Amino acid sequence: MILRSPSFHLCYNIGRRAILSNQICYQSINVNLDCLPQLHQNGFLLDQFCLNQIVSICAKMGSFSAGTQTHCQIIKMGFDSNVFINTALVDMYGKCGVVTEAEKLFDEMPERNVVTWNALISGYLDTHCPENAILLFLEMLREGVSPTPSSVSAALVGSAQLEACELGAQLHALCWKAGFALHIVVGTVLIDMYVKCLDLETSRRVFDQMPERNVITWTSMITGYAQNRCPIKAMILFKEMLKLGIRANCVTYTSLLSSFSCPDYLVHCEQVHCHVIQQCFNSNHHLVVSLLSAYSECSCSLEDFHKLCSDVLKWDEISWNAVISGFSNLGVGGEAFSCFSRMRRAGFTVDLYTFASILKAIGSISGLEEGMLIHCLALKTGYSSEVIIQNGLLSMYTRCGRLEEAERIFSSMEERDLISWNSLLTGRAHHGHGRDVILMFEEMRRSGIKPDLTTFLAVLSACRHAGLLDEGLKFFDLMKNDNSLPPPKLEHYACIVDLYGRAGHLHEAEACINNMPIEPGPSVFKSLLNACQLHGNKGLAVISAKKLVELCPNDPATYVLLANVLASEGNWNDAEGQRKLMLDRGLSKKPGYSWL
Repeated sequence: MILRSPSFHLCYNIGRRAILSNQICYQSINVNLDCLPQLHQNGFLLDQFCLNQIVSICAKMGSFSAGTQTHCQIIKMGFDSNVFINTALVDMYGKCGVVTEAEKLFDEMPERNVVTWNALISGYLDTHCPENAILLFLEMLREGVSPTPSSVSAALVGSAQLEACELGAQLHALCWKAGFALHIVVGTVLIDMYVKCLDLETSRRVFDQMPERNVITWTSMITGYAQNRCPIKAMILFKEMLKLGIRANCVTYTSLLSSFSCPDYLVHCEQVHCHVIQQCFNSNHHLVVSLLSAYSECSCSLEDFHKLCSDVLKWDEISWNAVISGFSNLGVGGEAFSCFSRMRRAGFTVDLYTFASILKAIGSISGLEEGMLIHCLALKTGYSSEVIIQNGLLSMYTRCGRLEEAERIFSSMEERDLISWNSLLTGRAHHGHGRDVILMFEEMRRSGIKPDLTTFLAVLSACRHAGLLDEGLKFFDLMKNDNSLPPPKLEHYACIVDLYGRAGHLHEAEACINNMPIEPGPSVFKSLLNACQLHGNKGLAVISAKKLVELCPNDPATYVLLANVLASEGNWNDAEGQRKLMLDRGLSKKPGYSWL
């Protein structure tokens, strides 16, 4: 009696199924090909179809060991010159990440077809060698092999990986010439290629020209808008897709959610959430994590965020990181640190993302003791040399008032980026080191780091605290005249108004507000009002206070400010009227409190 292992019986059944039905079920069979010789002995590997199917299964499973054994069996049986089996082997080696074996086999093949070329091109793409994929595609054209939609799609993927827009455009022209530019797969890859090359306009033109689109096509275009910070356009396209009866998938929702990054988009976030629930995707782990991130980025209420946390069914590193980051974004540092401690007790490994989020959270509550513990853990785990962690430590120590620790970290950094410089510049500005900030800014520019709006805000803030009017105006002009930077924001103008105001130049401050290219906000008028009260210009103070009431009708502090200004002028009735108006609107001044 011959004893046979369970794996043999499994292979026996596979062989029997191949003979009887001429097909193999890929999804449900986990093949143990150690028993290939036994299959051969029992007469189940006598035709090329069965071997070809087994090689395809090896490719799908990424089983290099089983694939090489099958290759040996193919050679023994004399099928090594069969173009179909060799093509399957090239594909298998590529999918297993051993592209050198795929190349060797490809070069030795006496006969190749277009599928063979496509298999090796895909192998290069799977092993992150887009240059080789493009070169092989060009060689295929020189050999006179007519490309298929799959060939050009693979070459377009390589162009996208290289962000080679000109090459992609040439391939696009080839698609028109070959007659499959409107093919649904080719069109979808073209959209993705142009998106990755930052040409959204052409990407949308390709999308609009396509006679047929599937959910992947729509998702590619929506993802393009989302990745390029166009959430409104992404939402419009999403709604258009739904009107046409095309059901969104998890990737569509994840892409949409990733584009919502400020409170203005909270409503859109809630709309997408409703659709997620309607399609019963709310139990999808990745979507729940994306919702956590999106809601916290959009500054949702703490109550809503807690409800979302209760929807998390699978607590892994990704879930914990999303929750910690969420509490950090919402400014609830204490809860973020509590979650971090629970994550550690549960035995999960912390990574760069965890450290960055928890350091931001600790900085928001000025938790120096907790921050020092995290610093020690970063040293222990070897993450303290990473730039992103060093930047987090810089920001945390400056927010906790330990500027000397921040400067020590900055000095020890082997590599500094813009965030590194901005963190220390902002810290020094908040601590009133105006001259040091200016010197550091010039050093930063000499080092080749280009300042951004955050850098200039730190410098202007330092000039404001130190009363350096001329220097502040010089830096403001430098920022406005830099065409590579976006226009100055409200906070920059508020700094300039405050600079003029502290120096007693109230009319210049008023002129600055009147000449602003953007609508003045509350921060600007608050700066002017403070200056007016400081220098005793009661008329301008009244104007500023009234503007504040118009801009912030639900802020009780603005009514109190205006009432105080009117009272200081002796207008007691008007002052009383402002306080009465505040009460009539259901507003009340929040009482002050002290830590002492």
